[in-house]
Amino acid sequence: MTEYDAIVYDLDGTLVRLDVDWADVAERCAAILRARGHDVSDANIWDMRELAAADGLLDRVDGAIAEFEREGARSAGRLALAEDLPHSVPVGVCSLNCEASCRIALELHGLDGHVDAVVGRDSHETVKPDPGPLLHAVELLGADPARSLFVGDSESDREAARAAGLDFQWVEDRV
Repeated sequence: MTEYDAIVYDLDGTLVRLDVDWADVAERCAAILRARGHDVSDANIWDMRELAAADGLLDRVDGAIAEFEREGARSAGRLALAEDLPHSVPVGVCSLNCEASCRIALELHGLDGHVDAVVGRDSHETVKPDPGPLLHAVELLGADPARSLFVGDSESDREAARAAGLDFQWVEDRV
């Protein structure tokens, strides 16, 4: 394995599995937008976030999502990759989940002492696949993106790593 100066993980689906019914989350977000007259019948949560941002409802929609995420973090399941921690280099988390849910799940499984930086959806002005949140996590770790690894489970994770100049590894290739 290549030696890295820092390793950053996605959270949900990588280190833990949040206990969230995403269909319920989508319905809550849809209700907020339908109340303003929006047709969201074919929209996913991320489409609804964009629509909410355009209509001044992003704080409300993100608040609803975060409520589900925080609750789901309290009963999150630990995944096999969590057994790799600690590392001899700084470790961060960069997630599309809200920062509080990341911290709750990490603490629940005793991983919080092994993670030096947490960047959630609400920790940065942009979200993955934009490279900004990932670069922010690497900066908090005091590392060089070119000498850092991002481990994730989604195409947006891979895109963020590529755009930020980090090596990327799929979670299933790491366990």
